[in-house]
Amino acid sequence: MSAFLGIDVGTTGTKALLLDTEKGVIGEAERPTQLHSPHAGWAEENTTEWWSNVCAVTGELASRVNICGVGVTGMVPCTILLDGTGSPLRMSIQQNDARTGEEVGELNRKLADRRVLQRTGSAITQQATAPRFLWLARHEPEIWSRARTVLGSYDYITMRLTGERNVEANWALETGLFDIKKGDWADDVLAASGGSRNLLPRIRRAEEVVGRVTAAAARETGLPEGVPVVAGSADHIGATFASGILDDGDLLIKLGGAGDIMLAVNEPIVDERLYLDYHLLPGQYVMSGCMATSGSLIKWFQRELGAGVPLPELDEEAGRVEAGSGGVVALPYFLGEKTPINDPGATGAFVGLRLTHGRGHLFRAVLEAIGFGFRHHLDVFTERGHAPRRVRVTDGGSRSRVWTQITADILGLALEKVTMRSGSAFAAAFVAGLGEGAFSGWRDIERFIVVSEVIEPHPCAAYERNYRIYRALYPTLKEVLS
Repeated sequence: MSAFLGIDVGTTGTKALLLDTEKGVIGEAERPTQLHSPHAGWAEENTTEWWSNVCAVTGELASRVNICGVGVTGMVPCTILLDGTGSPLRMSIQQNDARTGEEVGELNRKLADRRVLQRTGSAITQQATAPRFLWLARHEPEIWSRARTVLGSYDYITMRLTGERNVEANWALETGLFDIKKGDWADDVLAASGGSRNLLPRIRRAEEVVGRVTAAAARETGLPEGVPVVAGSADHIGATFASGILDDGDLLIKLGGAGDIMLAVNEPIVDERLYLDYHLLPGQYVMSGCMATSGSLIKWFQRELGAGVPLPELDEEAGRVEAGSGGVVALPYFLGEKTPINDPGATGAFVGLRLTHGRGHLFRAVLEAIGFGFRHHLDVFTERGHAPRRVRVTDGGSRSRVWTQITADILGLALEKVTMRSGSAFAAAFVAGLGEGAFSGWRDIERFIVVSEVIEPHPCAAYERNYRIYRALYPTLKEVLS
């Protein structure tokens, strides 16, 4: 039996998946990953642990089938520094690292007249790579002076597999260092950050074969020597593709640890409130938003206010409360907020509390607040002339009927629930198959996608009232707390 291998280097774990071109998923494996935060706001991971995980999961799966190709996906935009031999000089700086506030301000001042957002599709924020270069040069000059290559998470794994240094196009775009109009690195942004194009390898398309598994990598991973490896994909873009978000107006809502929302569009839309990505389908784009907390806020509530009771019990309590949570409105910015407000200093809140409210009201208010966050993004999409035509929902939170129904009701849109296994890894395996000619085209993905249920919306006046309060809370609290 032959199959394609997809590897997903995720924030909390490394997954691998075997894809048979006819049967679909025929095997999976996973190993946990530890996030390191030695100082407030820091988020780092150990690339040695990533590689050990990759060796473990591939070793577990490789003996089962004849692997014909490998694709890797991962978080963006991680920053990994390599020396001249290809060895990492320090831990990876993760996409949610928040150490560069001072550098962000300095670069925005330096480049104020350079139209960085319009040219790169990305505002200069703490997620961007340029401020990290500046921080490294100032705080770790000895390490920075030895850097010869900068890669992302999945690019690093493809390098370990093949010995070749490349970066996939979406990592380049997410860094904020790439001029989308010129199709080349933005030298002025690099110069302001203290970087240079010599640090940045060749940019490759997702399905391009970038190399083959070396003899050394074969010994460590159990993969056959010479197996082709494609450039791979950013994890959220892979998951979007694997959910069948293929045409202009298709929208994906991911109810995961963070709240992701992705809209497929036929043209690049640049807006400081959103992220811009390349779609896996050539010539198309994805307007995307990411809320700092959704599932992670639910876990916080379960641990701190829910006395550790199972989530189905909290769901049941919330389900007994009427829409609108009895007038309680929550602001879900418990870890600051990314899009659409881009304020790491934002804070969470519950307002409208009375002695008649109980735990069910508060938990439902949290679920509704996440729904309001998604609706805020829809307002931005619509303002830019891109209202969704079809909406799909995935990830662990989609198993909660209460949460998905609340989301559908607040958005006023039907949600197509997609049943999928390891969407990002699935996409990576599919891209590997496409690169080797095992699929006739990108739309072959559709035969693997299963919509298990459609959640129809039930409009509610209480949600309209509470959404108006929700939108007014952040600017009001910011003024009061500043």
